[in-house]
Amino acid sequence: MKLGRGESSVVPGVVHEVSADNVRKHVETIVKDIPYRAAGSENGRRMAEYSRDAMVAAGVTDTAVHELPALVSFPHHADFRVDAPVSLSIQANTLGHSTLTLEEGISGELVYVGSGAFADYEGKDVRGKLILTELSYSPARQEKQRIAAEMGAIGCVMMNWGPPDNEALPYGSVKPVWGNPTPETFKTEMVVLPCIGISRAAGLKLKDMCSEGDVSVWLRTHVENPWKPIQITVGEMKAEAELEPDDFIMVGGHQDSWFGEAATDNAAGNACVYELARVFAQHRGELRRDIVFGFWAGHETGTMAGSSWFADRNWDRLRDHACAYLQIDQPGCVGATSRWGTASNAELKSFHQRIETSLLGGRENFWSRAVKNGDSSFFGVGVPMFHGEGAFTEKELAESAMADLGWWHHSIHNTIDKLDWEWMGVHLQIYASYLWELCTAPILPFAYTPVAEQVLERLKELSAAGESVGLPGAVARAESFCTAAAELDALATGWREKFDAGEGDEDAARIINRAFKRLSRLLVPLQSTAKGSYGQDPYGYTPQTTMIPCLYDVPALAGLPEGEDRWMLETKLVRERNKVADALTDAVGVINDTIRTLS
Repeated sequence: MKLGRGESSVVPGVVHEVSADNVRKHVETIVKDIPYRAAGSENGRRMAEYSRDAMVAAGVTDTAVHELPALVSFPHHADFRVDAPVSLSIQANTLGHSTLTLEEGISGELVYVGSGAFADYEGKDVRGKLILTELSYSPARQEKQRIAAEMGAIGCVMMNWGPPDNEALPYGSVKPVWGNPTPETFKTEMVVLPCIGISRAAGLKLKDMCSEGDVSVWLRTHVENPWKPIQITVGEMKAEAELEPDDFIMVGGHQDSWFGEAATDNAAGNACVYELARVFAQHRGELRRDIVFGFWAGHETGTMAGSSWFADRNWDRLRDHACAYLQIDQPGCVGATSRWGTASNAELKSFHQRIETSLLGGRENFWSRAVKNGDSSFFGVGVPMFHGEGAFTEKELAESAMADLGWWHHSIHNTIDKLDWEWMGVHLQIYASYLWELCTAPILPFAYTPVAEQVLERLKELSAAGESVGLPGAVARAESFCTAAAELDALATGWREKFDAGEGDEDAARIINRAFKRLSRLLVPLQSTAKGSYGQDPYGYTPQTTMIPCLYDVPALAGLPEGEDRWMLETKLVRERNKVADALTDAVGVINDTIRTLS
């Protein structure tokens, strides 16, 4: 494929060069030689060095291990028993970053609270009690702990997902602070409750007991939560064409893991990145943009300490030159073969869905808005991200308590037999196609009309409740942004067609791509963060479930009478509204300037 095409099609040379057999060899080595790759441990260091050596062998010679301090966790078993209405000991794990109980432990009444979201506490008084919750991602463990503490609970018992007879004990962290804490977030966002995990089979028995009457339990945690040096691995592949000097695409995933093999999470993802690096190193001369490969650590026990450190310490470069971020985490899982799901910032949606449709062989393909989970540490700096992988059907999820990452996830049962190698080959082809287009298309394959439509829809939804904080004015600005976004998309499409016809202009491409990057810097934080560009939202933060998280509290105004509580909330929301309005105004300005320049 020549440089200069406007919209890359699937490139047979790249798609057919990636090999699931190579991925399998790496996974077999990792799970055998480097199990339990905990951040801050010797095996964590060995894994970082393995990634470095694999990348160098793949042809990415500019690869290095970087060390940083991180607040991590080394949880052990937990002691847990039912004292009434029966006496029963239950096997349990302490969850990462749980508080450490005193030797005598804690005891109290156990209350079942469903998934542990705010709505699940309606009509329940958990003050001074322990809560029993489902171990799903609605909300995530970290948010379950935060909500439980806010509701007055004194401890958390989280039952695993999977089928009703699942005896697997779950691992996981409950630390809400994203990355290393600051002096402020250490006081306001760290874990304050002892938290343990039990099997689904045991949890369902406890749930039944809670439905029949009072249940008294006792627990004791065992955990160390120290600062430790951890290691991330970063590889850099320079594009020989140098048509857009220093611009790059990021490809990343975490390389630390819980106990055992952790084959799907994330040895397989790391091995996919090695394989992509091997193939793309052979095509440097055809790339317009560089590739930065990141193997993060402190994902499992530091709540994204490695990737957030990288974002903080490479801010200027990311701000100026990062175009997009492809995250690869848990590809090729057994059973998740009937359909494909991708979460992305909306400007990427049409691009990746076109590729998926061409390679999935008629499988169902669904989309969701990217939210702050996994190593999505780059929303603040404004880098659009996406991740896609096989997914279980809705029926399968309903039968497994929403175990969307497999019943074995975060347990000792996450072994290499949980990987489907034929399906892994499809994942590799899709990832290679994503990366090829991002690295070779003269004009980045972004579209901003979907972003504008989502913003406008959300602001209209909130407008009535937010009249007192000026949201109708923000709606008017969103409408202007919709008009401008359509004009920009039409302009970009026209130039892509010129490139396809061999009539492209590199200066025009660079002008449009600069506009895309600037729009991402303005709009990704708006779409995806509550704190904005210069902070990191807590992991699983409830406002993240909505578009424009900083306006999450607007509906609460409808239920507040005139008085102190309403006036304080209005003060906060007026400022958030102003932030939204400014971003939309600036986005329209970027688009208008670009159109004028190319007229």
